[in-house]
Amino acid sequence: MKWMLTLLLQIFCFGVFAQSFDMLIKEAEALEAAPQEKAALLKFKEALKQNPTSLLALWKCSELCSRIGNREKDTKVRDAYYLQAKTYAGTALQHYPNSDDANVSMAIAMGRMAMVKSGKEKIEAVKDIKRYADIALKNNIRNFKAWHIIGKWHYEVSNLNMMEKAATKVFFGGLPASSLKDAIKAYEFAKALNPNFSLNYLELAKAYKRNDEKNKAIETLKKVADIPSYTEDDPRIKTEAAQLLKNWQ
Repeated sequence: MKWMLTLLLQIFCFGVFAQSFDMLIKEAEALEAAPQEKAALLKFKEALKQNPTSLLALWKCSELCSRIGNREKDTKVRDAYYLQAKTYAGTALQHYPNSDDANVSMAIAMGRMAMVKSGKEKIEAVKDIKRYADIALKNNIRNFKAWHIIGKWHYEVSNLNMMEKAATKVFFGGLPASSLKDAIKAYEFAKALNPNFSLNYLELAKAYKRNDEKNKAIETLKKVADIPSYTEDDPRIKTEAAQLLKNWQ
């Protein structure tokens, strides 16, 4: 009789745990959609306390830290968020090395860190960005975020200055070949997979403009205003797109 009561208690406790964890995830996703990203991050962190190896909670925490950090004006606070983003992504990859979401979150974190680094650290981060994005696409060719990251990688690497290009040869023997055309191609893949990703339209327009395709750039920017806002970054993206559209027309 005693063992049966113990078993029933364990089953009950597990049910409460699972329900509580699922509820935290649902609340976190609702906050992210609101969008209230700092509140969503705290809720995902609560969920991780109950299930430290939850893939969803780990990559969500990583991406939210990357996005929130990018909006911080205090460089110390920003860098702390970026470090958290890398840590969460790293934990996700330890448990799920083939997860496209985990690899994308690490690529994003490395991308954020690359933007605030210089010299050897920057080049090392740039090299890692493509590696993680490539792994993500190997495991899920339809991951639109990974295609966007590949597009951004080609756009930025093809625009490296002479000193940075020289550094890649000294420390790493150079980086993989990059081109503006490859950037546009990757952005177009991302757009086909997710036509409501406003940041991708903005970056695609910039790539078209740099490739002397001004008309395509303008037409791409015009579409941004009609895309629903999903993140706290979207209003800024729409404002930047509107300003560029005004300048380019």
